[in-house]
Amino acid sequence: MKKVRLSDGALLLAVEEMKQGLIDADLGGFVIKKRVPLPGQGKRGSVRTIIATRLAHHWFFLYGFTKNERSSLSQDELKVLRELAKELVSFDRQQLQTALLAGEILEIDNGKDKS
Repeated sequence: MKKVRLSDGALLLAVEEMKQGLIDADLGGFVIKKRVPLPGQGKRGSVRTIIATRLAHHWFFLYGFTKNERSSLSQDELKVLRELAKELVSFDRQQLQTALLAGEILEIDNGKDKS
């Protein structure tokens, strides 16, 4: 996401929109697509993000690309992303903590209490 200059704030806003049901495509297997606008541009000039989620609690941004970079994912890529999504959404609190400490995943902190 850093490569395409997406800020944590933009990703958090995307999560809030997805919580309201505003997604661009359900790709199956806990994988969804959501367009996120680049700074100073509308959604037309946006990044397509691929997210693993059960549409509650955890949102894992797996991949992002611009429209001029590529038009879509291949079936092989989608298969791999679905396998990864299935694993990530099944993580319990301890597995998430272990992955965070190992640097395997990064957390975007929304500043809210996590209790």
